Amino acid sequence: MFDGIGPTEILLIIVVLVLLFGGKKIPELAQGIGKGIKEFKKAVKDVPDDADQKTEENKTTKQ
Repeated sequence: MFDGIGPTEILLIIVVLVLLFGGKKIPELAQGIGKGIKEFKKAVKDVPDDADQKTEENKTTKQ
């Protein structure tokens, strides 16, 4: 995933984040990103269930 990024680039990204958001805001930012990813994964998981439900509804209405 990070084949082209070395330790120097990662350190530079961390320094820029600390300068932009400050040390106290970074945990809040990370928590928000984590919640967003969790909700996205839940939504993606629910899509096939919704599709199956719609398929069943279509089968019953056609009969």
